[in-house]
Amino acid sequence: MPYGFYISAEGANAQSSRLDVIANNLANVDTVGFKRELACFQARYAEGIDKGLAIPGSGNLEDVGGGVLFRQTKTDFSAGAVKQTKNPANVAIMGEGFFTVKKGDETFLTRAGNFEINSRGELVTPQGYAVLDESGTPVAINPEVKHWDISDTGTMRQPGNTQNLAIVKPAANENLVKYGDNLFRSTTRPEPVLPAERRVASGCLEMSAVSPTLEMTSMIEASRYFEANVNMMKTQDQMLSSLISQVLKA
Repeated sequence: MPYGFYISAEGANAQSSRLDVIANNLANVDTVGFKRELACFQARYAEGIDKGLAIPGSGNLEDVGGGVLFRQTKTDFSAGAVKQTKNPANVAIMGEGFFTVKKGDETFLTRAGNFEINSRGELVTPQGYAVLDESGTPVAINPEVKHWDISDTGTMRQPGNTQNLAIVKPAANENLVKYGDNLFRSTTRPEPVLPAERRVASGCLEMSAVSPTLEMTSMIEASRYFEANVNMMKTQDQMLSSLISQVLKA
């Protein structure tokens, strides 16, 4: 089998994985607080170099390159546009930081502030996960209270009680791993955002950071690269078939 066939196949596989990532981004174009994913590729060495039979840069037949390899996805943490909803339970973080929520016995981070008040008066995510304050206690509203609000520093204010929403940030965004339900798990202990840097917009939401135009452009590009690699595979297969036919005739 021609070596170029495998290079083209690897290229087609990489572009197929890229298309999956782009499709997921497009599917979440209206998801509050969603952060787009980026497909990361890595140049592959030729098979001989991978097996230690040749040295990179030697210029011999084994040093011809091995195409590309889909390596991983990385999250783009750029902020999304802020939309006003006038719902007092909705909150958008202005600047760095993540809200802290509790799912089961685990604590997760999220940028999605589309919170709701459940039947017990607790501030929760649409999935029902409790939103936590700085002490790790679920934020709750006294059912007898008629007026409450969230200040521009992220403090839940109601008569006789205040709770600061837990707004934290990891040492580096690379420490965050997507978990699902628009949540992130931090591999290190996140630190609270300093009081002077805490700034939120109540009655607003940070929308998805996905640009439909950019993603559609990337999808068209990846589709063409995928098609080009498939066509190269077809061409090489035809060349091999023709060569075998000529050899058999001879």
